[in-house]
Formats: sequence, structure tokens, C-alpha cells
Amino acid sequence: MSRYPPVGELVDPPAGGLLSKRFVFSVYAIYNNGKIYIGHTADLGSRLQRHNGILKNKKKSYTSKNKGVWELIYKEEFKTRQEAIKREKELKSFRGREFVRGQINKGR
Repeated sequence: MSRYPPVGELVDPPAGGLLSKRFVFSVYAIYNNGKIYIGHTADLGSRLQRHNGILKNKKKSYTSKNKGVWELIYKEEFKTRQEAIKREKELKSFRGREFVRGQINKGR
């Protein structure tokens, strides 16, 4: 008997990791007190809890340094991590951040 779980039972570490139980990857933008964070993950619910300090997170991360509640303002889903990473990079560009800021204004 193998001491390692089957591949389908592996779960991603907080920031995404290489393996996932689900094969859907989310690119997301969160907002808090004028600050925007853009990232990708295979488990959006858990990742948002980490950003908000509900689950353990790094003490020096961008979202833990900026106190308050981080709100999900935008998300997209992709079948592969490569597609998600590509879109994340697009959203982190100047035009991408303009698009995300537009999403903030739509929601308020």
C-alpha cells in the first residue's frame, strides 16, 4: 500500500501550488480600503478565508498587512492553471487594473 494519497485527493497549498483536487482554477480580484489584490487559486473559498485571516496565512503577506475585510469584486474560472496564470498576468497589467477598478465602480 502506498503512503501517498491518490492524485485526485491532493489539495493545493494556500497560494495555488501544483496539484489540485478540483480541476477548475479561479482568477480573482479582491478589494479593501482602496487596495486591490489579484491572484489565482484552485480553491477560492479557502483562499478568501486566508486573505481575511480566518485561516492561517503568512504574517507578512500583502493582504495581512492591509487590515480589514477583503471583498471579492471579480472572478473568472479556467480549466487549466496555465490559462489562469495568463489571465492573472493580464489583469495585473495597467489595462487589466483599469478593468478591475471599473468592476469596483460597478458594484458600488
